[in-house]
Amino acid sequence: MTINDDLKVPFERYRVLAFLTGAALAFLTLVAIPYKYVFEGTGHWTAYAWQAHGWLYIVYLILTVDLGLKAKWSLGKMLVVALAGTVPFMSFVAEYKLRKELGY
Repeated sequence: MTINDDLKVPFERYRVLAFLTGAALAFLTLVAIPYKYVFEGTGHWTAYAWQAHGWLYIVYLILTVDLGLKAKWSLGKMLVVALAGTVPFMSFVAEYKLRKELGY
């Protein structure tokens, strides 16, 4: 299957947000959590970083639904792709699999 013109823009938007969401969650998991709980770090930057990830995830959800509706995915597939943004590094895996599936 090759990506058609109707899916190019939604898929590119999804790819950008999948990367940003995944990178933010990876950073938070590998840096912010150990900083705060292992090294007993102080400062409000971790709270702001989690909030930024939350906003990125909301946009990721919107773009996932947009892509899913245009690609005519089932509700289950949309849900699995949407949940990929909640597991560290899984948004990268989901983006890779979708890129292969769509022939992009």
